Amino acid sequence: MVKVIGGGAEIDKSKGGKPLLIIRITAEVDGVRREYKITYSRHVRTNKAEGRAVARADAPGGREADAERLSALVEALTGVKPRIYRMKDGSIIINV
Repeated sequence: MVKVIGGGAEIDKSKGGKPLLIIRITAEVDGVRREYKITYSRHVRTNKAEGRAVARADAPGGREADAERLSALVEALTGVKPRIYRMKDGSIIINV
């Protein structure tokens, strides 16, 4: 069950000076209310827009549970299930 409560967007710059679109969404997914942050930028070679989000360890249930909730939120909003990447350092990245 996904319930979107609010959200907003802002423009920022990366360390290299490239523009970034940051979307913040407050949602309740499976009874857990959190603010999710998705950052969009342009791919260097293809100039295609790419969105990324990072699952947080301080979320209820840990990174794995946060990644599943964020994946459910993105799928509910876009209709497309995002890819989830587990990094060697333990972080989890969701490509939107």
